[in-house]
Amino acid sequence: MAKVDKPVTVAVETHGCKLNQADSLVLSKEFQVAGFSIVPAYSPSDVYVVNTCTVTHVADRKGRQAARAAKKRNPNATVVVTGCYAERDRESIEAIEEVDFVFGNTSKTDLVKTVSEIVGAEVTTVEHFADFHMADYSGRNRAMLKIQEGCNQVCSYCIVPYVRGRERSVPIAEIIKNISRFEREGFHEVVLTGTQLGSYGFDLQDTTLVDLISCVLERTKIPRIRLSSLQPQEIDVKLLDLWDNKRLCPHFHVPLQSGSNEVLKRMKRKYSSDDFARALKMVRGQVPGASITSDIIVGFPGESNEDYLRTQRLCEESDFSDVHIFKFSSRPGTAAHHLLDNVPPTLKSERSANLIEIGKRSFSEFRRKYDGRTMQVLWESKKSGFDDEKNVTGLTSNYIRVEALVRNTNETLSEVVLKFDENDPYGNMGVLSDSVPQRKKLFGF
Repeated sequence: MAKVDKPVTVAVETHGCKLNQADSLVLSKEFQVAGFSIVPAYSPSDVYVVNTCTVTHVADRKGRQAARAAKKRNPNATVVVTGCYAERDRESIEAIEEVDFVFGNTSKTDLVKTVSEIVGAEVTTVEHFADFHMADYSGRNRAMLKIQEGCNQVCSYCIVPYVRGRERSVPIAEIIKNISRFEREGFHEVVLTGTQLGSYGFDLQDTTLVDLISCVLERTKIPRIRLSSLQPQEIDVKLLDLWDNKRLCPHFHVPLQSGSNEVLKRMKRKYSSDDFARALKMVRGQVPGASITSDIIVGFPGESNEDYLRTQRLCEESDFSDVHIFKFSSRPGTAAHHLLDNVPPTLKSERSANLIEIGKRSFSEFRRKYDGRTMQVLWESKKSGFDDEKNVTGLTSNYIRVEALVRNTNETLSEVVLKFDENDPYGNMGVLSDSVPQRKKLFGF
C-alpha cells in the first residue's frame, strides 16, 4: 500500500495511566509510519483520537467532554474515541453526536486503517497492535515500554480486568530488542509499564520479573530503568537486591488503597495493612533514598470512621513522596457495584481533603530533604526563553521534578544542585547551573 500522500494531521489526547500513555505513543507511531502528521493534542487537526480512561465516573465524563471539545476545535474533523471507556461502554460513546468512530482496546488493530479510509488515503499498515509490544518515547529522553498487559487479580472495585483482559507478558527477547533500539536512538531512561508488573512472566516458561530485570541490566546499557508500579505482596528481598545496580531508579509506586484490613478484604486486595508497612520498611532498608508513591481510595462501601482513621494513620506513617487520593466510584460490572454505597458524598470529600493535605505535607518534606544536595537530573523538555537561555524540566532518579533555567548546555543527563522552593505550586525543585555539570553555582532562580 502507498502511504498517505497529503499532510493529514492527527491529534492524540490521552487520559489516565501510564499504560494508556504507552498505547497512545504506539498509536502515534502507527500514524507516523502511515504518513500522517502528528500535532499536539489540543491543536487544530483533521483527526482527533481520544484515548479514554474509565476507572471512575469522573474519568468517563472527561472522555465525553474531550470528544465534544475536539469537534468544537474543528467541526469538520473526524473524532475517534478509543481506550478503556470505549471498551467498557461503546454504546454510550456512540450516542455522542460529536463522535464519528469508537474503537475499544480489543479493536485498536483497525484504527489507523479505518481512519485512512475515512480521509480517502491508503496507508502502510502496522501489524499486530494487539501484541502490544511496540514502544515509543515520552518527551525527548524517556521511553515507555509496555512489558505486560491485562490483570487476573479482579479486585472488587476495579474495571481494568474487564477492559484490559487477562494477563499476557511480552517475551524477554522482544523487550531487550526495544530497549536496544532506544539506546541507539539516544534515550537515557526506559519506564517498564504494565497492568500488573509483578505478575510478569507467569505465562512464559520459567520467567519472572526478577529474570527480566536481570536480563535488562546484563544485556543493555541504557542509563536508567524505572518500574511503573508494584503491589505490596510482590516486593521481596530477591527483587530489591537488584537495586544494588544504580541504573535501577529508586522510585517505587506501591498502591495502598486502604489502611483498614476489613476494607482491604472487601476490596479483594491480597495483603494486609501490616504487609504494606513491611513492604515499605523493606524498600527503605534496602534502597536508601527511595521515593515511594501510592494510591488511596476513600469512601469504599462500608468504610466506617474507624476504617478511615486507620487509613489516615498509615498514610501519615508511610511518608509518601506523593500520594493520589480517589473518592470511590462504583463501576458497573464490578463486584463492588453490588455493594451498598453508604458513605455520603460530603463525607467522601471531607476524608479525601484530609488525606490530600497529609499528602501535600509529606510531598514537601520529602523534597526538602534534598535542598542543597547534588543530584543527577534527566532533562525531559525545553522551552525557548531569551538569548541563549532555556527553561528546562526534568526528573531525578527518585522522581523529584526539577525546573531550571540553563545556559549554554545541550546535556540531557547531568548533576546539579537542587533548590527547594516553598512557593512553587507544583512542588518542583529548582536549580540554576551556569555550566552543567561542571559548575554548581546558583544564580537567581
